Amino acid sequence: MTMRAAQPMLAGATVSEHEGVRYLHLGTPWVQGAMRLRTPQRLELEYVQRMMAWLLWVDPADFGPGSAVQLGLGAGSITRYCHRVLRMPTVAVEVNATVIDACRLWFRLPSDDATLQVMCDDAARWVTHAAHRGVARFLAVDLYDHDAAAPVLDDAAFYAACRDVLAEGGLATVNLFGRDASFERSVARIAHAFGADQVWHLRPTREGNTIVVAGRGVAVPPRRELLARAAAIEERFGLPARKWLRLVRPYRPGASA
Repeated sequence: MTMRAAQPMLAGATVSEHEGVRYLHLGTPWVQGAMRLRTPQRLELEYVQRMMAWLLWVDPADFGPGSAVQLGLGAGSITRYCHRVLRMPTVAVEVNATVIDACRLWFRLPSDDATLQVMCDDAARWVTHAAHRGVARFLAVDLYDHDAAAPVLDDAAFYAACRDVLAEGGLATVNLFGRDASFERSVARIAHAFGADQVWHLRPTREGNTIVVAGRGVAVPPRRELLARAAAIEERFGLPARKWLRLVRPYRPGASA
Protein backbone atom coordinates (compact mmCIF):
# COMPACT_ATOMS: atom_id res chain seq x y z
CA MET A 1 0.00 0.00 0.00
CA THR A 2 1.36 3.43 -0.95
CA MET A 3 2.00 5.65 2.09
CA ARG A 4 0.89 9.26 1.73
CA ALA A 5 1.93 12.29 3.69
CA ALA A 6 -0.05 15.52 3.89
CA GLN A 7 0.09 17.18 0.46
CA PRO A 8 1.44 20.69 -0.14
CA MET A 9 0.13 22.69 -3.11
CA LEU A 10 1.73 20.91 -6.06
CA ALA A 11 1.15 20.95 -9.80
CA GLY A 12 -0.95 18.07 -11.05
CA ALA A 13 0.58 15.42 -13.30
CA THR A 14 -0.43 15.43 -16.96
CA VAL A 15 0.36 13.00 -19.78
CA SER A 16 1.07 13.35 -23.50
CA GLU A 17 2.06 10.93 -26.28
CA HIS A 18 4.10 11.34 -29.44
CA GLU A 19 5.35 8.70 -31.88
CA GLY A 20 4.96 5.82 -29.47
CA VAL A 21 6.43 7.57 -26.43
CA ARG A 22 4.34 8.61 -23.43
CA TYR A 23 5.52 11.67 -21.50
CA LEU A 24 4.86 12.91 -17.98
CA HIS A 25 4.45 16.64 -17.30
CA LEU A 26 3.53 18.77 -14.31
CA GLY A 27 1.17 21.17 -16.04
CA THR A 28 3.88 22.60 -18.34
CA PRO A 29 5.61 21.43 -21.55
CA TRP A 30 8.70 20.42 -19.53
CA VAL A 31 9.18 16.65 -19.68
CA GLN A 32 9.40 15.01 -16.23
CA GLY A 33 9.77 11.47 -17.59
CA ALA A 34 9.03 9.23 -20.56
CA MET A 35 8.22 5.64 -21.48
CA ARG A 36 8.21 3.97 -24.91
CA LEU A 37 4.98 2.03 -25.06
CA ARG A 38 6.39 -1.00 -26.87
CA THR A 39 9.38 -1.35 -24.51
CA PRO A 40 8.29 -0.01 -21.12
CA GLN A 41 11.29 -1.42 -19.23
CA ARG A 42 13.75 0.41 -21.51
CA LEU A 43 15.17 3.69 -20.21
CA GLU A 44 13.95 6.08 -22.89
CA LEU A 45 15.61 9.39 -22.01
CA GLU A 46 19.37 9.70 -22.35
CA TYR A 47 19.87 11.40 -18.99
CA VAL A 48 17.90 8.64 -17.26
CA GLN A 49 20.16 6.05 -18.88
CA ARG A 50 23.15 7.98 -17.53
CA MET A 51 21.65 7.85 -14.04
CA MET A 52 22.63 4.17 -14.19
CA ALA A 53 26.32 4.99 -14.74
CA TRP A 54 26.92 4.00 -11.11
CA LEU A 55 27.09 0.41 -12.41
CA LEU A 56 30.59 1.17 -13.72
CA TRP A 57 31.80 1.43 -10.13
CA VAL A 58 30.36 -1.98 -9.17
CA ASP A 59 32.20 -5.27 -9.50
CA PRO A 60 29.89 -7.48 -11.66
CA ALA A 61 30.75 -10.45 -9.44
CA ASP A 62 29.37 -8.52 -6.46
CA PHE A 63 26.30 -7.01 -8.08
CA GLY A 64 23.58 -8.97 -6.30
CA PRO A 65 23.09 -7.61 -2.76
CA GLY A 66 21.63 -4.23 -1.90
CA SER A 67 18.59 -2.01 -2.31
CA ALA A 68 17.80 0.91 -4.59
CA VAL A 69 16.16 4.19 -3.56
CA GLN A 70 14.77 6.81 -5.95
CA LEU A 71 14.04 10.34 -4.75
CA GLY A 72 11.64 11.95 -7.21
CA LEU A 73 9.62 9.37 -9.10
CA GLY A 74 9.24 11.08 -12.48
CA ALA A 75 7.64 8.60 -14.86
CA GLY A 76 8.90 5.74 -12.69
CA SER A 77 11.58 4.65 -15.17
CA ILE A 78 14.40 4.18 -12.67
CA THR A 79 12.11 2.51 -10.14
CA ARG A 80 10.77 0.08 -12.76
CA TYR A 81 14.28 -0.59 -14.04
CA CYS A 82 15.80 -1.28 -10.63
CA HIS A 83 12.85 -3.44 -9.60
CA ARG A 84 12.19 -5.36 -12.81
CA VAL A 85 15.54 -5.42 -14.66
CA LEU A 86 18.20 -5.14 -11.95
CA ARG A 87 16.02 -7.18 -9.55
CA MET A 88 16.85 -4.93 -6.62
CA PRO A 89 14.52 -4.29 -3.68
CA THR A 90 13.40 -0.75 -4.47
CA VAL A 91 11.93 2.24 -2.61
CA ALA A 92 10.66 5.36 -4.38
CA VAL A 93 9.90 8.61 -2.55
CA GLU A 94 7.64 11.13 -4.28
CA VAL A 95 5.94 14.12 -2.64
CA ASN A 96 3.30 14.61 -5.36
CA ALA A 97 0.47 12.09 -5.09
CA THR A 98 -0.74 12.83 -8.64
CA VAL A 99 2.65 11.70 -10.00
CA ILE A 100 2.31 8.35 -8.22
CA ASP A 101 -1.24 7.95 -9.52
CA ALA A 102 -0.14 8.80 -13.08
CA CYS A 103 2.72 6.30 -12.90
CA ARG A 104 0.35 3.57 -11.76
CA LEU A 105 -2.28 4.40 -14.38
CA TRP A 106 -0.17 5.35 -17.40
CA PHE A 107 3.45 4.29 -16.87
CA ARG A 108 3.14 0.68 -15.74
CA LEU A 109 4.49 1.22 -12.26
CA PRO A 110 3.81 -2.07 -10.43
CA SER A 111 1.83 -2.25 -7.23
CA ASP A 112 3.79 -2.38 -4.00
CA ASP A 113 4.98 -5.82 -2.96
CA ALA A 114 7.71 -7.37 -0.81
CA THR A 115 10.42 -5.82 -3.00
CA LEU A 116 8.81 -2.51 -4.04
CA GLN A 117 7.55 0.36 -1.91
CA VAL A 118 6.40 3.71 -3.29
CA MET A 119 6.05 6.35 -0.59
CA CYS A 120 4.24 9.68 -0.87
CA ASP A 121 6.58 11.67 1.32
CA ASP A 122 8.98 14.60 1.26
CA ALA A 123 12.47 13.49 0.23
CA ALA A 124 14.16 15.90 2.66
CA ARG A 125 12.27 14.33 5.53
CA TRP A 126 12.77 10.76 4.32
CA VAL A 127 16.57 10.95 4.02
CA THR A 128 16.96 12.34 7.54
CA HIS A 129 14.99 9.55 9.21
CA ALA A 130 17.28 7.44 11.38
CA ALA A 131 15.73 4.20 10.10
CA HIS A 132 16.94 4.96 6.57
CA ARG A 133 20.64 5.26 7.32
CA GLY A 134 22.76 2.81 5.37
CA VAL A 135 19.81 1.17 3.60
CA ALA A 136 20.75 1.76 -0.05
CA ARG A 137 23.37 0.42 -2.37
CA PHE A 138 22.10 2.81 -5.04
CA LEU A 139 20.40 6.19 -4.56
CA ALA A 140 18.95 8.15 -7.50
CA VAL A 141 18.23 11.84 -6.88
CA ASP A 142 16.10 13.62 -9.50
CA LEU A 143 14.11 16.36 -7.77
CA TYR A 144 12.58 19.10 -9.91
CA ASP A 145 9.33 21.04 -9.79
CA HIS A 146 6.98 21.91 -12.65
CA ASP A 147 9.28 24.70 -13.93
CA ALA A 148 12.42 22.49 -13.93
CA ALA A 149 14.40 25.63 -13.08
CA ALA A 150 16.68 24.20 -10.38
CA PRO A 151 16.84 21.22 -8.00
CA VAL A 152 14.16 21.41 -5.31
CA LEU A 153 16.65 20.12 -2.74
CA ASP A 154 20.22 21.29 -3.24
CA ASP A 155 21.84 22.23 0.07
CA ALA A 156 24.77 20.73 1.94
CA ALA A 157 22.62 19.18 4.66
CA PHE A 158 20.50 17.35 2.10
CA TYR A 159 23.50 15.85 0.32
CA ALA A 160 25.04 14.83 3.65
CA ALA A 161 21.79 13.03 4.49
CA CYS A 162 21.90 11.33 1.08
CA ARG A 163 25.35 10.00 1.91
CA ASP A 164 24.00 8.68 5.20
CA VAL A 165 21.32 6.74 3.30
CA LEU A 166 24.03 4.81 1.42
CA ALA A 167 25.63 1.68 2.77
CA GLU A 168 29.44 1.52 2.72
CA GLY A 169 30.47 1.10 -0.91
CA GLY A 170 27.13 2.52 -2.08
CA LEU A 171 26.68 4.99 -4.92
CA ALA A 172 24.36 7.88 -5.69
CA THR A 173 23.58 9.59 -8.97
CA VAL A 174 22.22 13.13 -9.05
CA ASN A 175 20.60 14.86 -12.01
CA LEU A 176 21.68 18.50 -12.20
CA PHE A 177 19.68 20.49 -14.71
CA GLY A 178 17.92 23.83 -14.95
CA ARG A 179 17.97 27.27 -16.45
CA ASP A 180 18.96 28.86 -13.14
CA ALA A 181 21.00 26.07 -11.58
CA SER A 182 24.72 26.43 -11.03
CA PHE A 183 26.58 23.20 -11.67
CA GLU A 184 29.68 24.31 -9.81
CA ARG A 185 27.71 25.31 -6.72
CA SER A 186 25.71 22.09 -6.63
CA VAL A 187 28.59 19.71 -7.31
CA ALA A 188 30.73 21.50 -4.70
CA ARG A 189 28.03 20.79 -2.12
CA ILE A 190 27.93 17.14 -3.17
CA ALA A 191 31.73 16.95 -2.93
CA HIS A 192 31.65 18.52 0.53
CA ALA A 193 29.23 15.81 1.69
CA PHE A 194 30.86 12.82 -0.01
CA GLY A 195 34.50 13.89 -0.33
CA ALA A 196 36.05 15.32 -3.49
CA ASP A 197 37.71 11.99 -4.33
CA GLN A 198 34.29 10.28 -4.28
CA VAL A 199 32.61 12.47 -6.92
CA TRP A 200 32.58 12.16 -10.71
CA HIS A 201 30.38 13.65 -13.42
CA LEU A 202 29.46 12.97 -17.01
CA ARG A 203 29.47 15.63 -19.69
CA PRO A 204 26.05 17.27 -20.16
CA THR A 205 23.47 15.80 -22.50
CA ARG A 206 22.24 17.91 -25.41
CA GLU A 207 19.30 18.92 -23.23
CA GLY A 208 21.61 20.14 -20.46
CA ASN A 209 21.39 17.33 -17.91
CA THR A 210 24.65 16.67 -16.06
CA ILE A 211 24.74 13.44 -14.06
CA VAL A 212 26.93 13.41 -10.97
CA VAL A 213 28.05 10.10 -9.43
CA ALA A 214 28.98 10.12 -5.75
CA GLY A 215 30.25 7.19 -3.72
CA ARG A 216 30.62 6.22 -0.10
CA GLY A 217 34.03 4.60 0.25
CA VAL A 218 34.25 3.52 -3.39
CA ALA A 219 37.53 2.51 -5.03
CA VAL A 220 38.00 3.19 -8.74
CA PRO A 221 39.57 0.22 -10.55
CA PRO A 222 42.14 0.48 -13.36
CA ARG A 223 40.79 1.54 -16.74
CA ARG A 224 41.17 -1.99 -18.13
CA GLU A 225 38.77 -3.21 -15.46
CA LEU A 226 36.38 -0.35 -16.16
CA LEU A 227 36.34 -1.26 -19.85
CA ALA A 228 35.55 -4.86 -18.96
CA ARG A 229 32.75 -3.72 -16.68
CA ALA A 230 31.35 -1.45 -19.37
CA ALA A 231 31.28 -4.32 -21.85
CA ALA A 232 29.53 -6.52 -19.29
CA ILE A 233 26.92 -3.82 -18.60
CA GLU A 234 26.23 -3.44 -22.31
CA GLU A 235 25.87 -7.19 -22.79
CA ARG A 236 23.74 -7.78 -19.69
CA PHE A 237 21.57 -4.65 -19.58
CA GLY A 238 21.83 -3.04 -23.03
CA LEU A 239 23.04 0.29 -21.63
CA PRO A 240 25.69 2.42 -23.46
CA ALA A 241 28.31 2.00 -20.75
CA ARG A 242 31.37 2.33 -22.99
CA LYS A 243 30.07 5.73 -24.08
CA TRP A 244 29.74 6.69 -20.41
CA LEU A 245 33.41 5.93 -19.88
CA ARG A 246 34.31 8.45 -22.58
CA LEU A 247 32.13 11.08 -20.90
CA VAL A 248 32.97 10.66 -17.22
CA ARG A 249 35.40 12.96 -15.41
CA PRO A 250 36.57 13.15 -11.78
CA TYR A 251 35.42 16.18 -9.82
CA ARG A 252 37.88 19.05 -9.75
CA PRO A 253 36.98 22.18 -7.78
CA GLY A 254 36.34 25.12 -10.08
CA ALA A 255 35.93 22.96 -13.20
CA SER A 256 32.72 23.38 -15.19
CA ALA A 257 30.60 20.56 -16.54
